[in-house]
Amino acid sequence: MKKFITLSMLFVATALFAQEEVAQKEVAQKKVSISGSVDAYFKTNLTSTDTANPAFNNGDGGAQSFGTSFANQTGFALGMANIIASYEGEKTGAVADLAFGTRGLEAVGGDTDIFINQLYAYWNVSDATTLTLGRFNTYLGYEVISPTGNFNYSTSHLFSNGPFSHVGLKADFALSDDFSLMAAVMNVTDVNNNMTGDYAFGAQLGFKGQFLNLYYDGADSDTGIGFEIDYTGGFDISDEFYLGINAAYNLENDDAMSFYGAALYPQYSLCDAFALGLRGEYFGNHQKDVDDIPAVLGLTLTGSYSVENLTIKPEVRLDSWNNDLEPFLDNDLKTTNSLAAFTLAAIYSF
Repeated sequence: MKKFITLSMLFVATALFAQEEVAQKEVAQKKVSISGSVDAYFKTNLTSTDTANPAFNNGDGGAQSFGTSFANQTGFALGMANIIASYEGEKTGAVADLAFGTRGLEAVGGDTDIFINQLYAYWNVSDATTLTLGRFNTYLGYEVISPTGNFNYSTSHLFSNGPFSHVGLKADFALSDDFSLMAAVMNVTDVNNNMTGDYAFGAQLGFKGQFLNLYYDGADSDTGIGFEIDYTGGFDISDEFYLGINAAYNLENDDAMSFYGAALYPQYSLCDAFALGLRGEYFGNHQKDVDDIPAVLGLTLTGSYSVENLTIKPEVRLDSWNNDLEPFLDNDLKTTNSLAAFTLAAIYSF
């Protein structure tokens, strides 16, 4: 009988231990999350031929484009597959964000880590302070790399000329319910492996969803972007109407070509499934002792229709330069200062 009781107790103890181990594994599994997106699109130029032409070659086979990042190919084309694995502990965590495809390749650069969009670990030192070390997407600007984070599918000139990502250490401080502060020391923007010894410094001050962003590196213009100040924010005008705002000024070292610009993003929700958004952007370049540098006015109208996790985005875009540069060809292969295009994009997030 004693042996039977002993064996029974051992069996119960083993069963309870196994249940506890399973429960711990289930809790651990819940801390790991997988998310991401895929996107593809069709694009045709409305005011220009889609076929390659020897008179115009911007590196994508000769088809004309706006010269901004992503979505530059005509016909049917691929965006990227984005896979994000994240782990959240009690005070620490990590994120591995991998990007594959044309959009992802351009976003992460052409060095050895070409498939790494973001890769960082973080430590919640307190309720108000978080330290992050690794590669993270930029804090400057209104638009982001992932198409799931933008209303418009094509990207602005401000986004395309500013930083994409940084590698370094940043500290985020929640100063109050309304105020936040971030300070960072990093490699020069979009550089994974620091081979020059140059470093960059960044800061961000936030107040109720409005952000003032600063960036500086002392590298030459071939490596860094110098100094950039950027404002990003927006306001809920009503339950259906939102207005986003972005403005930036850049000053490169060595008196190289710098840029400035501003963009407005009015967006209106007609119903839960469909919304319309307009991006109006003015973007220009400037250089010391150089006059008559062209600037561009861009207007992009985008519709957004959602079915479960799938978003369909039809888009019409027109860019027009303000001087005699005439960087484009029209349907008759004559030079012109404007280009219009239609894009239909499909984005699936999970």
